[in-house]
Amino acid sequence: MNGAQSLVHTLLKSGVDTCFANPGTSEMHFVAALDTIPGMRCVLGLQENVVTGMADGYFRLAGKPACTLLHCGPGLANGLGNLHNARRARSGIVNIVGDQATYHRPHDAQLTADTEGWARPVSAWVRTTAKSADVGRDAAVAVQEARTAPGGIATLILPSDASWDEGGEIADALPVPAAVAPDPATVGKVAKVLREKRGSVLILLGGPALRAENQALAWRIAQATGAKLLAEGSNARIARGRGRVQLERVPYVGELARKTLAPYDHIVLVNAKPPVSFFAYPGKPSFHNREDAVFHVLTRLEGDAGVALAALADELGAPEAAIPDPGPRPEAPRGAPSPEGVAGVVAALMPEGAIVSDESVSYGRGFFPLTHVAPPHDWLQLTGGAIGDGMPVATGAAIGAGGQRRTISLQADGSAMYTLQSLWTQARERLPVTTIILSNRKYQILIGEYAGVGANPGPTAMNMLDLGNPDLNWVKIAEGMGVEAAQASTLETLADLLSQSVSRPGPFLIELLV
Repeated sequence: MNGAQSLVHTLLKSGVDTCFANPGTSEMHFVAALDTIPGMRCVLGLQENVVTGMADGYFRLAGKPACTLLHCGPGLANGLGNLHNARRARSGIVNIVGDQATYHRPHDAQLTADTEGWARPVSAWVRTTAKSADVGRDAAVAVQEARTAPGGIATLILPSDASWDEGGEIADALPVPAAVAPDPATVGKVAKVLREKRGSVLILLGGPALRAENQALAWRIAQATGAKLLAEGSNARIARGRGRVQLERVPYVGELARKTLAPYDHIVLVNAKPPVSFFAYPGKPSFHNREDAVFHVLTRLEGDAGVALAALADELGAPEAAIPDPGPRPEAPRGAPSPEGVAGVVAALMPEGAIVSDESVSYGRGFFPLTHVAPPHDWLQLTGGAIGDGMPVATGAAIGAGGQRRTISLQADGSAMYTLQSLWTQARERLPVTTIILSNRKYQILIGEYAGVGANPGPTAMNMLDLGNPDLNWVKIAEGMGVEAAQASTLETLADLLSQSVSRPGPFLIELLV
């Protein structure tokens, strides 16, 4: 057995059965092993940032890591943007990165690079394995690291001779550490704050605290104590729709965020971090909360949110509390496109159990209040701010859900161009993904940021923020990738196309002119 074969066997034994890949010469023995060892689903991406984004989306739905297969340092570098987003989403991923053979590396061939140096900023664990006998052992450790709460990126770098040399050994799966249990003393202190500071406490939820069952626990606590609930501004996955709490997020815009948080003297963090401004702005604070607000950490990012919230509810004696009905599901609105209208169409027509991958950027900031009335669904967001994750995350999420749930990708046109190759993988894998391109033909968010930093854009600046001349034709782009597509300029057409797409298998793209 060579090192590559021991790697595949160990990954499978450790529960990793999906590989998102864009391989090269250094990885050919791994590719050959995948061909002869059954059990690994291999999904090809045409660019590495698609590969890493798919692995992120996969973890968010499957709850377990996939592996990526990337070609040397430059291949890893191409995928760093979405690995940054995946790190912020706390997604577990095992990167397998090929490298120069150990004896060839000193000759400084063209693809020789500081692969470890590029991997470290986005990885919780990095290791280069020099001998075939160690590949299986290191792969088992990589999976263990990726599966350790809250989820992390483990990067295993394999010189090609470690893959092709004989002497590989299959390693057993390593135990996965449980999420950190809450400290009873901490639970008691938070309960005391909630009892004594009634009406001035915010409970800020993030990560696994946003699962449906944990939202219900947080709702019990809020109803018993008068506390308010909010989600972090950007979240990997939120359970939403009927039967779930009508959670809002910390707003993106600093003035709105500070206004939202101004009433609260105390903020309880449940797998969340103190809310900070996305960027620095001249003369404005970095944090959104009041300077005198006091933070109380119920659970850190690696903590067990469900156990902690249950313990807090018990400590408070919080009774069961029904989650309010959000009201009747609307009819799809009509007329010219608007953010409110698009949200209304999606709320009216998404199927139960849908997945929404949201990279609508500035256009979709107000989608949440208008989609509480939708059937139960999961909403995935851009977590790290590196645009270009929406379509790969949608693709990986559809695979992570077993191809059984319709995924609706709400996608700004500018950021879509970063990873448009995702459409090809959707077509190849016949995935149930409906992409709605919000086509305003400009980098609208940057126009807003110009005002935020107090700059005054002129013709040269505005030309750099404009996606016209020539206009992007998303129908032709999608069809060139093998995805059926159509254009809409009204909410009625959008509704008709969305309704058609969710009722049949395979991917579909709608270019909505906004």
